[in-house]
Amino acid sequence: MSLTTKHPYLRQDFAASLVVFLVALPLCVGVAVASGVPAELGLVTGIVGGIVTGLMRGSSLQVSGPAAGLTVLVFEAVREFGLPALGVIVLTTGILQIAMGVLKLGRYFRAISVSVVEGMLAGIGLVLIAGQLYAMADAKAPASGLDKIARLPGALLDALGRTDALASLGLGIGTIAVLVLWKRMPKRLRTVPGPLAAVGLATLVAAVLSMPVAMVEVKGLLDSVQPPSLSAFGELAGIGLLGTIVAFTLIASAESLFSAAAVDRLHDGPRTEYDKELVAQGAGNALCGMLGALPMTAVIVRSAANVQAGARTKASRVLHGVWLLLFAALLPGALGYIPIPALAGILVYSGAKLIPVREIVSLWREHRGEALILVVTAVSIVAVSMFEGVLIGLALAVAKTAWEASHLKMEVVDKGAGPVHAYLSGNATFLRLPKILDDLEALPQDRPVELDLSGLHHLDHACRTALENWAERHSAAGTEPVKVVTAA
Repeated sequence: MSLTTKHPYLRQDFAASLVVFLVALPLCVGVAVASGVPAELGLVTGIVGGIVTGLMRGSSLQVSGPAAGLTVLVFEAVREFGLPALGVIVLTTGILQIAMGVLKLGRYFRAISVSVVEGMLAGIGLVLIAGQLYAMADAKAPASGLDKIARLPGALLDALGRTDALASLGLGIGTIAVLVLWKRMPKRLRTVPGPLAAVGLATLVAAVLSMPVAMVEVKGLLDSVQPPSLSAFGELAGIGLLGTIVAFTLIASAESLFSAAAVDRLHDGPRTEYDKELVAQGAGNALCGMLGALPMTAVIVRSAANVQAGARTKASRVLHGVWLLLFAALLPGALGYIPIPALAGILVYSGAKLIPVREIVSLWREHRGEALILVVTAVSIVAVSMFEGVLIGLALAVAKTAWEASHLKMEVVDKGAGPVHAYLSGNATFLRLPKILDDLEALPQDRPVELDLSGLHHLDHACRTALENWAERHSAAGTEPVKVVTAA
């Protein structure tokens, strides 16, 4: 039996794997540098995402690796707890993801409000753009998200007065320009992925013009891999680290499963098995943690490139991991020629794509409550932190749902003689209690009232008690007792 007979789509998958490799290479390096870790660790996560997660069941065409969406969180974690603790965080995140997949909790991530997820990505995008603009301007970024944005104009103005910073800024802006214009290039040129073309051109320009810009530091693959020591696991006793692990787990899982849903819409092949995909992501993150590498998620840019390049089976994503491994093993020194402002430009472009401007405008026209949740989540992430921002967004989404679920309508029929009829329909909860009492107390005090509750779907204890107290007060005014009609 020939190889093509056993694997009928090998030619398509092989070609697609090369495209995904060329897209993934600059992104893996860029995410690592922006996260404040050695560039090689981004390649390690890409290799594990391709070969290990790629071989597992879940989503057949989705590609995993280091993601721009976790860059801000990783950077904050490394700054606060140190690089040795990163392995512990990622390993524990992977174990939690495996547990959630085994317990079949993956499907429930689809219940998370889309506005919260888009707000989370928008907040990440804003912080990512601000932070990488400092890298483009050869300046040190402040720690907090608000400071990054507030001090950015001053940093850019300072850059205009320094030759090396101006060269760095120009190279970064040029990289962004190539990415923006690449879709308009001739089809033959576009066979080269935009990110690779942008970085390649920036590297060539920097070398030819001998530009005084910062380059990627190369340590070598084996020197960069630092498994967490036993002493690093002692950090798990701290509340701060545990909160970071929860944030990693929720955000990485949500991003991966939302990406899977998006990828499923791009092809007609097998649908994603969400719980198995969560186990696969967990296994990849557990291994990345043991190697001290970056966390992984499914990445929509690489996944879309995989589908659009004609991939048919999981072989394409596994092979892309093999190509990353061969590059890291045979050509690690090539990383040292890549200018940091070029990688920063790629991440500024990626961060901009995380901000759903069109969705915000559409939501504001049709569902202003959802638009408010999205904006508040994004602003909270910038102003406070990733974890707290997501929690604020989730709390706001729950509050909005509770408010909408407590929809209540009261219809009053007064024929001028006889009792006043008041019909309540919908859901009577404590959230609507002020409105209920205001409407009831506005009824004539000198007339008998018939209160019809048969149209209520739900009547909570607080409302029931309040209605009984109102009926007693109304009856005490000398009129006939309030007659209450309930559903049979």
